[in-house]
Amino acid sequence: MTQLALPLAVPETSETEFIVSDSNARAVQMLERWATWPVMAGLLMGPRKSGRSLLARIFAAKSEGTMIDDAERVPEADIFHAWNRAQAEHKPLLIVTEALWSVKLPDLRSRLAATPVLTIGPPDDALVALLLARYFERRLLIARPDLIAWLAKRVERSHLALVRVADALEIDALERRSPRLSIPAARGTLRARGLLVESGQEDE
Repeated sequence: MTQLALPLAVPETSETEFIVSDSNARAVQMLERWATWPVMAGLLMGPRKSGRSLLARIFAAKSEGTMIDDAERVPEADIFHAWNRAQAEHKPLLIVTEALWSVKLPDLRSRLAATPVLTIGPPDDALVALLLARYFERRLLIARPDLIAWLAKRVERSHLALVRVADALEIDALERRSPRLSIPAARGTLRARGLLVESGQEDE
């Protein structure tokens, strides 16, 4: 497990680090080898809260290229001209989206068909635990390793679900006026909000 750090001076280091795991390693490797792409553009796809925008910013800073975030909301003509400009200037363009959208502009559609696709998948087991620990730290919550391990077995394996779990436990901690998390409190809070996935295992 490694991290990519954005080379900028910012107050919070964790905000500029992208954790590399099995679920995203292939995309990271392709970004590191952008000079071998068949065209000077890549299409980065990943679910919400997967760090796709952060990864794109890191890539743009390191490669001196450009990025277009939430591409499905950007005028297609703008993406088309940015794609052409990247080829002319030989500087990489990374187009970021959750999934491939229905492109109406034929010239852009043909260019995207020739563009390599880089995919960020759902978080694997190791990444689930690391992300939960990071989210708790950002929220100034105190979580023991046994709690994180307990949660990792019982929450949905999606980036968005992990954020919702951390948000729910933060609200509960504020209501209890204690930053310390526990398995019993987490169990009650997350069950009430439908954020626990029944694993068939008896709760500890």
